[in-house]
Amino acid sequence: MSFLNSLSNQSGFGQSRVVIERVSPELDGGQFPIKAIPGDVVAVEADIFADGHDHLTAVLLYKHIDDATWTESAMAPSWNDRWGASFIVEKIGRYVYTLEAWVNHPASWQHEVHLKVADGQRITSELLAGAQYLDGMVERAGGKKVDEPLVGAKGKGRKKAEISEESPDVKALRAMAALFRAGSDASDEDRYNEAVSIAESDQFTFYANRYPERNYPTRYTHELGVEVDRARAGFSTWYCLFPRSASRQEGVHGTFRDVEALLPRISGMGFDVLYLPPIHPIGTSHRKGKNNSVICQPGEPGVPYGIGSEEGGHDAIHSELGTVEDFKHLIAIANNYGMEIAMDLAIQCSPDHPWAKEHPEWFKKRPDGTIQYAENPPKKYQDIYPVYFETEDWQNLWEELKRVLLVWGSWGVRIIRVDNPHTKPFAFWEWIIAEVKKEFPDMLFLAEAFTKPRVMQELAKRGFAHSYTYYTWRNTKAELQEYMTELTQGEMKHYFRPNFWPTTHDIDPYSLQSGHEPQFLIRYFMAATLSSNYGIYGPSFELMEHVPFPNKEEFLNSEKYEIRLWDWDKTNKLTYLISLVNRIRHENVALQTTNNLTFCSVNDDAIMAYLKITGDNRLLIVVNTDAYQRRAGLVQIPIEQLGIGYDQTYTVHDLLTEAYYTWKGDQNYVELDPYVLPMHLFRIEI
Repeated sequence: MSFLNSLSNQSGFGQSRVVIERVSPELDGGQFPIKAIPGDVVAVEADIFADGHDHLTAVLLYKHIDDATWTESAMAPSWNDRWGASFIVEKIGRYVYTLEAWVNHPASWQHEVHLKVADGQRITSELLAGAQYLDGMVERAGGKKVDEPLVGAKGKGRKKAEISEESPDVKALRAMAALFRAGSDASDEDRYNEAVSIAESDQFTFYANRYPERNYPTRYTHELGVEVDRARAGFSTWYCLFPRSASRQEGVHGTFRDVEALLPRISGMGFDVLYLPPIHPIGTSHRKGKNNSVICQPGEPGVPYGIGSEEGGHDAIHSELGTVEDFKHLIAIANNYGMEIAMDLAIQCSPDHPWAKEHPEWFKKRPDGTIQYAENPPKKYQDIYPVYFETEDWQNLWEELKRVLLVWGSWGVRIIRVDNPHTKPFAFWEWIIAEVKKEFPDMLFLAEAFTKPRVMQELAKRGFAHSYTYYTWRNTKAELQEYMTELTQGEMKHYFRPNFWPTTHDIDPYSLQSGHEPQFLIRYFMAATLSSNYGIYGPSFELMEHVPFPNKEEFLNSEKYEIRLWDWDKTNKLTYLISLVNRIRHENVALQTTNNLTFCSVNDDAIMAYLKITGDNRLLIVVNTDAYQRRAGLVQIPIEQLGIGYDQTYTVHDLLTEAYYTWKGDQNYVELDPYVLPMHLFRIEI
């Protein structure tokens, strides 16, 4: 079969003239969906063009996968053949969208008419062509095909009763077609002028757009996806605590009931996600002691990440914390406070885990027959076996992990923080997240992956709703602005939802190891205002714990290795700021989105200023990133964007201090002393 013959089997191939390319957003040729939450506007753009000078029509088609039919939204051209349209996602689940475009012959005809009439040319032949376009509109409007016109020509007409039943649009289109044909008679000047007027009118344009001639359209080659998660994927405030440290008595192992007693305090501070590190039985073989000692003293509790013992594995509860029913009760009580419990998925095992005995093929053996414990050189995890994902029995391994997550879902868990997902196959995550969401569509996954950028991005593409970030190590104004621009202005904004943590139970960053209070205030405040999703490592961060293990970004006397007794009643400047900022976050929608960020110029290399605007909620945040010196400078605000004139005065209301300032113009003075308060959170009130 010849090349042309093969093409002739593709309907309309040789007659489709429109090109659609450079569609945005589109991830990896449509392989992965972008992300959204209900109510989000998905703005789609593409380069759309054709040969010649004909006018084009393009539409954006979209639907939820549960819908039977597509909805269309007309696309509008801007510059250089770039077209755009948008749609709103209304419910969770997967939406799909694509584009279609075609040559708009009636619009091209009308444009030609405009040019010829302006040049003084008569258009009698063109009016006959226009009548044919109107005949097509009649059919598309539901009118029956008529071989002969109803008015202005000889021949059979239709019965008056039949005509009267037609819709107003059909009647109007028939009348216009008849007028065009009558006007094509050069001897009837009045009819001609009337026909020309209609040909150039908005009325013709209106009907041509309502009943378009859609011949030989080009459909974009991909149907692209939007994964719509529930609202908490877009806005959440996390608090991490080890439930075994929830007791208020020295030397007493905490329980779920102890955690319940802390819920009023944590909820009262404005947190809505309580994240618990692993709550499963802990192995005894090679159990670690205080400060990661390989010698475990009698009574030491071990590391919660050394999962599994004779009591069970990932689908069991550590008996000293309580029972499964106790855990379900905690979930229910947390829900009463508007909070959710997030569990920690760590795919690894203690040597005492049931899987080690029942499925030895899920662990990689060395030549001498032993199993190598987990390592991340130079770190060694003698109490943990890594799961071997290249096992020949990988399908049963995947199914077992799916079963575990479905069990958690049956307990009422709807948020899962995944430990080190970057050390497991991407295909596994794409599969298991999709499988779990078939049963629990509202399940959210957070990737705890501090690793290479491409790996972190790939995990987000494969289905993780939230991702840990490099925020922990971005400290200067320049570093922060560069990183936030990458997250909010480039392609990552479509699929990578950052979740900012100043510290974690694994990381005591060098920037906070001095224990300097202003630095804690600054790092907290920026996390909570730059990102709509953020979290803190609970009482440790509140109390500004900072003493490191020597020469490491890890805590001395880490809670991972021992039970800690925290002073849950203690408050300080930081706890006050946390509670205040969380309340402000809930009251101001501009802080409930990450990507609505615009940096403002400041003539000081330590003062960072940024706008966050959603609708009429206009916030200006100013931070002194220098925790040791008072800084001052002029903040330049894009007042045109805010609808403010250069000679107009306006009020900025500091929501942190309740102070009001009257400003004028686009440059105004700020001064921030880190020992007083190193930040402003202004609401611009016009």
